[in-house]
Amino acid sequence: MPRFFVDPTAIGDTCIQLDPETLAHIRVLRLGPNETVIISDRAGVDYRCALVGDQAEICTQFKNRAEPAVQATVYLGLTRGERMDYAVQKSVELGAIAIRLFSADRCVVRYDEKGLTKKIARWEKVALEAAKQSGRGVVPTVAATPDFRSAMLDAAKADCPLFFYENEVQQSFREVLQRRIGFRTISLVIGPEGGFTEEEAALAIEEYGLDSVSLGPRILRAETAPVAALAAVMFFAGDM
Repeated sequence: MPRFFVDPTAIGDTCIQLDPETLAHIRVLRLGPNETVIISDRAGVDYRCALVGDQAEICTQFKNRAEPAVQATVYLGLTRGERMDYAVQKSVELGAIAIRLFSADRCVVRYDEKGLTKKIARWEKVALEAAKQSGRGVVPTVAATPDFRSAMLDAAKADCPLFFYENEVQQSFREVLQRRIGFRTISLVIGPEGGFTEEEAALAIEEYGLDSVSLGPRILRAETAPVAALAAVMFFAGDM
């Protein structure tokens, strides 16, 4: 069933006012009067509605069932366009609540402020479309952190802050999840295409207290790692 997101202020007691962008999408899908759609308020509440002109008449209201109990924020080192598109899209599909981007020493791409703003606008659209496709009740936010330290400081606030490091050999991803069982929030810090430097790893682990973990003996691409990590978290949390 087609799904659309609207601002909560557009939702009335019996109908929802549709914005021009949503109406344009409805026309592209060739949806006619009285056809049934799902409208989400971006906060986890869905409305089954019938289309009536530029409004949607509310039939029933219910809590969205696609939102996971564990709130996972994915921290991604900046990578090239198509790879980042994929990482954002799949992170949303798999249940991430937010995506935070950071620059690291081995990032192969660098953006000025204007360029990064344009890219984030694109990735926000990717996140929106992925949320529609996967039946999400919220649209995960996409934003950039000022620098690497800021990203690690923010990531450290989660109940289970994880730093995925290819040189980690002492503890596994599974061991840390089992040790921190019962967590409600989790941070997944994924490096750029060139990986993390030893200095960055030391900063994240020793200064900010993130748990260094490995995704196994194989080196995953920057866009594959968040998919594998999120899938494992959702499975461990009973959400898959």
